[in-house]
Amino acid sequence: MSDPMPELPAGAFAKQDTGDDLAFYAPPRLVTHIDEAAVVALTRCYRDLVPADARVLDLMSSWVSHLPDDGSYSVIGHGMNADELAANPRLDRWFVRDLNADPALPLDTDAFEAALCCVGVQYLQRPYDVFAEVRRVLTPGAPFIVSYSNRCFPTKAVAVWRSLEMNEQAALIGHYLSHAGFGQVEAQVLADGSRGDPLIAVVGRA
Repeated sequence: MSDPMPELPAGAFAKQDTGDDLAFYAPPRLVTHIDEAAVVALTRCYRDLVPADARVLDLMSSWVSHLPDDGSYSVIGHGMNADELAANPRLDRWFVRDLNADPALPLDTDAFEAALCCVGVQYLQRPYDVFAEVRRVLTPGAPFIVSYSNRCFPTKAVAVWRSLEMNEQAALIGHYLSHAGFGQVEAQVLADGSRGDPLIAVVGRA
């Protein structure tokens, strides 16, 4: 997947709602943000790409991680709501951090064999920094799987995301990945939206 996008201006990452993000996400939302068919497709993607015994970083996680039930993963979760993360049975440990305020991950270099980011990338105001941090904590060749649908909290999504169609959003994520030094970047349509929620995954290798 080529990177046709130029460097984006700072205004690309503006949000309509400039209020405190941690306050916005303070109420627990124990719901899934994609429908069951899309969840099944995402779990299948994870089964194909994530080794069954991998150390996994679940970035921008919630109360579910959508990993296959039969995998013996070791999972560290990051998110914005402690109650949601505590309710996630797949997480061995977790931490809360507003990556728009501080994109540094409190994690060791080369600590994970895979990283996931499900339906959260549209909220990142410092994606170049965050993706560089994800690449730092991954082992060489490990996948970073960034998935998204057509749903979001629009007032919290960045301006460039809101301005693009879904296929263009895949190119934007590919741009973030390439900028951070990921290789073998490709987009996969996991669910085409004909019978439910559309879902696309963009994958890069550290």
